[in-house]
Amino acid sequence: MRPNDFSRPLARPTHIAKKAFTALEHFLHVEAASGIILLLAAAIALIWANSPFASEYHELFEASVTIGAGAFEFSKPLHFWINDALMTVFFLVVGMEIRREIHAGSLSDFRQAALPLAAAAGGVTVPALIYLAVNHGSDAAQGWAVPTATDIAFAVGVLALLGRSIPGNVRVFLLTLAIVDDIIAVLIIAVFYSSGLNYSGFALAGAGIVAVVIMQRLDISRATAYIVPGAVIWAGLFVSGVHPTLAGVVLGLMTPVVSSRGHERVLVELSEAAQHVSEVDVGNAQEFDRLEKPLHTLRVAQRDLLPPVVRVQWALHPWVAYGIMPLFALANAGVPLDGVNFANDETTWVMLGVALALVVGKPVGVFFTSWILVKLGLCRLPTEMSWRGVSLVALLAGIGFTMSIFIATLAFAGAGALDAAKLGVLLGSFVAGCAGLGWGLYCARKAG
Repeated sequence: MRPNDFSRPLARPTHIAKKAFTALEHFLHVEAASGIILLLAAAIALIWANSPFASEYHELFEASVTIGAGAFEFSKPLHFWINDALMTVFFLVVGMEIRREIHAGSLSDFRQAALPLAAAAGGVTVPALIYLAVNHGSDAAQGWAVPTATDIAFAVGVLALLGRSIPGNVRVFLLTLAIVDDIIAVLIIAVFYSSGLNYSGFALAGAGIVAVVIMQRLDISRATAYIVPGAVIWAGLFVSGVHPTLAGVVLGLMTPVVSSRGHERVLVELSEAAQHVSEVDVGNAQEFDRLEKPLHTLRVAQRDLLPPVVRVQWALHPWVAYGIMPLFALANAGVPLDGVNFANDETTWVMLGVALALVVGKPVGVFFTSWILVKLGLCRLPTEMSWRGVSLVALLAGIGFTMSIFIATLAFAGAGALDAAKLGVLLGSFVAGCAGLGWGLYCARKAG
């Protein structure tokens, strides 16, 4: 038997494995796939929560999960850990993307950065006014803030389905608008739907921020080193009554956008280390020890060549896109639909008010605020972004979902009005998502 015959049985499995890993890598970098998984998880949750197995769904996400050591224990439902802890990582990635754009992107110009900020304000004001007009004079008016929020995960998921045909600046515009939208929503919760803020929590969060600044001054570049001060910021915001996921935004905006070591120095080290590796005789086992130092230098230089904001974002993106976001959808989209009494006028108007405010109020508020500011010369459209792009963002801004449902639980004590508000959020978000997807496909076809 020829020597090559021994290697042939191994060649095919190796080839198959290589193709499998290549396909997996390609899958992880296609954002449309994450959007599909996200929407699929939401559909599964909605079906599950309205099936004969609905009790198992609610028991799963209401199950208590405890962390702690010794006398300290912190126990919360699984739903809390997903929404308030894991989603902080998602907000961290979003914050880092915004940080990059502010540093050297479409948001680096204040006039361009001001446009999504103002659009977010318009997208909060108009839906609130529409809801109040529909429910004026009734107790249901207290739910005016329900349709004011944009759900980042679902809006970006729908945008991802459109693929690379949509300019990157449209995504950044949507992310910026949604982040500001959520911050406004949190402030609304703190002012109108809470009994008060615990200012000692802000002191704790401030201590975490100071710790991050000191560590950056000491040139500590390992991302894992910032987990503890990040947790301190999260705990401080949680204690204060502010939504703790904003800790991710804070850390993302604080992430350095420039490597602490100059590119020229890193490139010189890469060149020297590569030269040392090429000089080693790999056929001589005694020379293997000479590879240790140059290979270590290559690994460090490769890491330092990219700024921290890019390096950390790339590392976290697959986990967020294919793990955290679908899990988040699974835990939040399971809304029972059998609790709405359409015979009651108040609950019916709550549902219609929320849905109308999301589908009409959000696009009108976002688009016309942007249009007025640009026509007055106070702002300008981001590079490579047209009014079609603004209208696409305006439509997707009508996807309220998570934050809207969360505000609804604070605004309504009665199950009837609460279920009606949730149903209005689902209907409005679904219509807004379909409208945005349809308009995006049309725009992509026109651009092609």
